[in-house]
Amino acid sequence: MSKTFMGWPAFPKAAETATADGQLRANVRRATHTIRTKRAALVDERPDWQDLRDTAAALKDDVLAHLDTYLEQIEEKVTAAGGTVHWAGDAEEANRIVTRLVQDTGETEIVKVKSMLTEEIGLDGALAAAGISARETDLAAAIVQLGDDLPSHVVVPALHRNRSEIRDVFVREMGKHGRPAPEGLSDDPEELAEAARLHMREKFLTSRVAVSGANFMVAETGTLCIVESEGNGRMCLTLADTLISVVGIEKVIPTWQDLEVYLQLLARSATGERMAPYTSTWTGVTDGDGPRAFHLVLVDNGRTRALADPVGRQALRCIRCGACMNICPVYERTGGQAYGSVYPGPIGAILNPLLKGADDPQTASLPYASSLCGACNEVCPVKIRFTDVLLELRHDIAEGDAKVKHPAERVALKAVAGAMGHGALWNAAVKAAGTAGRLVPKNAQLPGPLRGWTDSRALPDIPEESFRSWWKRTEGGTK
Repeated sequence: MSKTFMGWPAFPKAAETATADGQLRANVRRATHTIRTKRAALVDERPDWQDLRDTAAALKDDVLAHLDTYLEQIEEKVTAAGGTVHWAGDAEEANRIVTRLVQDTGETEIVKVKSMLTEEIGLDGALAAAGISARETDLAAAIVQLGDDLPSHVVVPALHRNRSEIRDVFVREMGKHGRPAPEGLSDDPEELAEAARLHMREKFLTSRVAVSGANFMVAETGTLCIVESEGNGRMCLTLADTLISVVGIEKVIPTWQDLEVYLQLLARSATGERMAPYTSTWTGVTDGDGPRAFHLVLVDNGRTRALADPVGRQALRCIRCGACMNICPVYERTGGQAYGSVYPGPIGAILNPLLKGADDPQTASLPYASSLCGACNEVCPVKIRFTDVLLELRHDIAEGDAKVKHPAERVALKAVAGAMGHGALWNAAVKAAGTAGRLVPKNAQLPGPLRGWTDSRALPDIPEESFRSWWKRTEGGTK
């Protein structure tokens, strides 16, 4: 059974462990700074970059406003092209459908194209429970799988590992799952890539079933599109007899012309390239060309829940480029696994609570995994306003009954709300705080549960005079 995020600690605890790992911080910093520097240079080449972002956001908003219509269209077109469409309300149903489809072929080992959605639903574990081995073919995803690790980035899942760690994984694990690593393998990138290529080639040529996701689904023709850098995706898409694509319902776009917009944004934002080396599209099945059977599994798994949130639904615009992670100061210091999900960084901080609900410590802690600096807003190619959603989620948690809140915090918040709702009482409290501020020593530690705040922050100086009093004294007589 493959490793999962089930039982992962809430972000504050996981981040405490991650930030203490100097090697992890160095690996993540090196990788994210490299990608974001390349991205910035290529974005500067495009004088129409902001127009592309505006268009991409508007297109996605139109899709989300008419999602039912576009999904019906994609089902009609895929079916007309010889494919079969299946609908899955949640992870359990999606896993059951895919497992049955693989079992119907009689195969016990399949190949996969990297897919965050199959990670989200825990497909590998479900297949393993049914006696089916699903082997990742993307280099970074294969590193994670061979090392019994967990992904830390949506584009580069093994971003938290360096070359020496990867070599050790290859030497130790490759032989257990097929062709072993070459003798004397070094940590030279070319040697590591060649070892992975030889190991994977054996899988491509023997596996008769492939599972993929999709970056986009074009409603007008029923075409699916995958963007990747290594060619492993194209091998899976063309050599297998049966192709099963597991795709979130939000990945649909209206037309081929719209696909042009997203392809100009995605590679630049994800890997700092003008165009991904491999952009593969397929429509149903064609006699004598590619798989003989194609199945599309459309998965909800909380997406309609997110769609119902008028502010949060913009998270469903996400095209999984990872730009928000590469710019985020919190992600840079904690890495991705601290978020306890296949969706880390700013997008994970909003998407996970929207998909799952913010009523448990794991998801309720994520909206606070942000400094609210807004850098993610600026780099997002589809203009998701992360800070708006984060603040809304924080409000929902503060006003609701999320288990993440300490009982003392609930009492304190109710007391403050009562005081703020009573003008005279609030003014008196502010004046008292100003007087008490003179008695608080520098670098003071707050008592009890409040100590967690001053453990990592300096208590700010409390001004002797409130802004309201200052305004009344200096400006009040000018009107």
